[in-house]
Amino acid sequence: MLLAAGCAGLVIASLVLTAWQDLHPCHLCIFQRLLYLLLALVGLAAGLLQPRPSARGIGFFALPLAAGGLAVAAYQSWMQAQPPGSIACVGGELGLIESLVEWLGGLLPELFLATGFCEEVEMTILKLSLANWSVLGFAVCLALAYRAWRPLRERRLFSS
Repeated sequence: MLLAAGCAGLVIASLVLTAWQDLHPCHLCIFQRLLYLLLALVGLAAGLLQPRPSARGIGFFALPLAAGGLAVAAYQSWMQAQPPGSIACVGGELGLIESLVEWLGGLLPELFLATGFCEEVEMTILKLSLANWSVLGFAVCLALAYRAWRPLRERRLFSS
């Protein structure tokens, strides 16, 4: 349930910041928002099924979602660290992530419309970009997902 609440809070915070600061989220930002939404749903489903064994199975799906989000946020952070003008996220054909975000943006633009560029840093908090903060967020999600998924016997060994 902690995973669900945290991820839902991050999605709400991203929506509030986008409107309040007139931010322009890029395809990678929107994809990360989608992954946080999916993590919230997986966390909620696993939390509602506790203490049944099937909760652990549902919780297993949080591992690749969090790892994928961590990779995307790290890639975006790397892009933002490059010298201005040396790298761009636009051009060529749309990849899988961009195509998915474009499709979702057509269905629900309030939540999924991408209007910015991945390499631009529009906002920093404590000298970290929002992509940097997302790396930390997904790392915490990955740790929570692993903690919930690992076998009960192993949990007992580490908690004593």
